[in-house]
Amino acid sequence: MHDGAPIPAREMQEDEDVPLLAARGLGFSAGGQRLIDDIDLDIRSGSRTVIMGANGTGKSLLLRLLHGLISPTEGRVLWCGGPLDKAARHEQAMVFQRPVMMRRSVAANLRFALSARGIRGAERAAREAEAIASARLEHLVNRPARVLSGGEQQRLAVARALACAPRLLFLDEPTASLDPASTHAIEQIIDNAHARGVTIVLVTHDAGQARRMGEDLIFLDAGRVVESGPIAQVLDAPQSGAARAWLGGRLFLDTSPRNQT
Repeated sequence: MHDGAPIPAREMQEDEDVPLLAARGLGFSAGGQRLIDDIDLDIRSGSRTVIMGANGTGKSLLLRLLHGLISPTEGRVLWCGGPLDKAARHEQAMVFQRPVMMRRSVAANLRFALSARGIRGAERAAREAEAIASARLEHLVNRPARVLSGGEQQRLAVARALACAPRLLFLDEPTASLDPASTHAIEQIIDNAHARGVTIVLVTHDAGQARRMGEDLIFLDAGRVVESGPIAQVLDAPQSGAARAWLGGRLFLDTSPRNQT
């Protein structure tokens, strides 16, 4: 996580052609509405994928489906070509826009997360120290996590997720409303993790952050993938009306039959 500290070794996929994570015909409906519509996507091991789109297009919902927090009503999510079961979910971690902090100290928040994954003793102590150092929270280690600033809490949340050594890290707008210094600090933690082999899936509204942090871009509109490809290709020459309008700061109105009521 921090410079010079290796993440625990993981078994590599036997078949490099099989994506680390995949969605096939993924759909989700609730209250009579189709919120995620027939999504197919592949997340390559070691990649950095950014998900963008206007508010309400299903970005956060898609992350929860991919992480197994919500079960799809259609289609499936695959992990290394197999089912996304409990063991597979333990290979993943997720950081939300508003981190959930326990009523405990910074150190105790880390210890609890590690213990919940069955990590104890000397290994837990080593990972805890590494996470604190990566988040640059040494001077706040005994402070209640809930009284930290927003940027400090989010640094702790990212470091806490990475302390469990996931192969894939989901991030749902982790720097929303944070100042540039806090944003830079969190991006640095994520970059360090990626350099050590962690696959990154990031939701953001910030095109600048997308360019800095991503390789592949998935653009959603009304719960559908309307465009995908390399970051620069999609941002510089979007092909879909929804992406062109959103990137140009305009409201795009979907007039397809499924959205006419």
